[in-house]
Amino acid sequence: MSDEGSIKQLKKLVYILMSLLCLASCHYPYQALLENEELDRDVRDSLTMLYERHYAYGINLELEADSLNLACLPLQNCNNMIYKGDHVVVAEVRKDTADVVDSIWVKLAHSDGVQGWVHEIDLKQKFVPVDSISQAIHLFSGTNKAVSAFMLAIFIAFFLIRDYQQQPFKLVWFNDIDSLYPLFLCLVVSCSATLYESMQLFTPDTWETFYYNPTFSPFKLPWILTLFIGCLWLIIIATISAVSEIFRHLSGWSILYYLVGLMAGCVFCYLFFMLTTHLYIGYFFLALFAIAFLRRLWLRTLRYPYTCGQCGHKLREKGECPHCHAMNN
Repeated sequence: MSDEGSIKQLKKLVYILMSLLCLASCHYPYQALLENEELDRDVRDSLTMLYERHYAYGINLELEADSLNLACLPLQNCNNMIYKGDHVVVAEVRKDTADVVDSIWVKLAHSDGVQGWVHEIDLKQKFVPVDSISQAIHLFSGTNKAVSAFMLAIFIAFFLIRDYQQQPFKLVWFNDIDSLYPLFLCLVVSCSATLYESMQLFTPDTWETFYYNPTFSPFKLPWILTLFIGCLWLIIIATISAVSEIFRHLSGWSILYYLVGLMAGCVFCYLFFMLTTHLYIGYFFLALFAIAFLRRLWLRTLRYPYTCGQCGHKLREKGECPHCHAMNN
């Protein structure tokens, strides 16, 4: 694949994302459905609960805590014990304004004989939806895991830079391969981290609804979720393209070094932009990153549109290559 072909494919990816954004709706479907007067009462109640509480009746949850008592209201001393890994279903929700701890009680059903009530605050802190997407979100959202991953990324980056100083090898950004896909992958990861933290800061209800009702479809979602899902799809596509380009340009141990460096770079970008966006300066760094990427894209497409057929160096015009003196017609 020529460098010009790679640039064209990269442009197509951007066009696809823009098309998805144009077709996507900017609201949840149940918000519009609530205005439909022909809805059944049960359906309307379920949609109202989803809109207010962010989870719906019948959602399956898994206990993450070691154990939990399900209170048999109104008999406060009657309890049903469930243990870590047990699955429950949300059966009912009640409001008790006299409760000073939490006014919302949720009835959970583990089986016909094991049912009971918990405070909603305990539900959200100690249970995780059984959906694989929600479980992945829960796994990667832990603070301790994020700090550990950040320290690991810094250690790997330090190790690679030290070896690079002793014996230079291909490394993303510093001594990159002749492809924009690895850098594009880091940029998309940075965008997804910025969008994720922006939702945590400005629209936490939107993210909570997505957490309990996850989807990989970018349609009929708020615009910020549409952007986030679009970035996730671009990460998958850019990863496949980047790995393909790495194997095309490198060989042997250089492939392993570059892949490890790219992985560390992506982890570093994700955690760095999460932390800086929380401090409201991540948008500035993201803009600088995007400008640097566009600059490299401009250099490849406008200033150096040709590639030497013998040595592979970029050329501003056809003719003799200044590096290997081969003629390119």
